[in-house]
Amino acid sequence: MNYYGGKELAASFRTVRKNTLAIAADIPEDKYGFRAAPDTRSVGELLAHIAVSFSFQYQVHAEEKRTTLAGFDFPTLMQKLTAEEKAPRTKQQVIELLTANGEKWATWVEGLDESFLSEAVQMPQGANPATRSRFDMILSVKEHEMHHRGQLMLIERILGIVPHLTREMQARFAAAAARK
Repeated sequence: MNYYGGKELAASFRTVRKNTLAIAADIPEDKYGFRAAPDTRSVGELLAHIAVSFSFQYQVHAEEKRTTLAGFDFPTLMQKLTAEEKAPRTKQQVIELLTANGEKWATWVEGLDESFLSEAVQMPQGANPATRSRFDMILSVKEHEMHHRGQLMLIERILGIVPHLTREMQARFAAAAARK
């Protein structure tokens, strides 16, 4: 029996997205064009990337319910997602996209049952491993976001912003010290 099912996946994803939204809110709109290095995504593009990157897993599992990725048109999907990332957006539009797409994904995930999550999906020829569980693939959406959120927290520090999780920890430590 798997004790980490659709409801737990959705809850953990919502926690990650809540933290991403806090970062998006903390970074001033005039810094959304900031790039940590040449040929990297700007802050706004990185946040848009996070907002739309679930689309691959959503298409594969929710819309097409594929059991194999053989024949999947990766180049077309990547072109579409790259164009969505680069579309000009205000800070508010990015936050709305993160919110709407995050809730779309989480709502779908929380309704998944164990039998669906345990299904194997055949990877394209030459991939290692040759198959992955739907659970693993669906979990990768959260893991991918956490990877990029780490980048955003470093960017915050470069911009002179103390990340919200650090501020919250400092407040807990200060409150504990004050009680002593």
